[in-house]
Amino acid sequence: MDKILVKVCTGTTCFVMGGSNLQELHDIIPKKYGDKVEVQASNCLGLCSINWESSKAPYVKVDDDIVKEATVEKVLEAIDKKLAK
Repeated sequence: MDKILVKVCTGTTCFVMGGSNLQELHDIIPKKYGDKVEVQASNCLGLCSINWESSKAPYVKVDDDIVKEATVEKVLEAIDKKLAK
């Protein structure tokens, strides 16, 4: 299995809408998953600009899957689902 890539949006909207709490993932993911999962910060994933009025920020991408209104718990669930495949 290839390494799972988790991209945490750190753009202004995502950060203000709760993305600041997602910084915990940089500590949690290596401890929980070792080298199976890589976590990166992304300046902006560009997802808010698609439809600003119905934005579901903060966003995180787990490989190609988008986690809307992301929380630490939702991101870990998405990773667990990927690893279970």
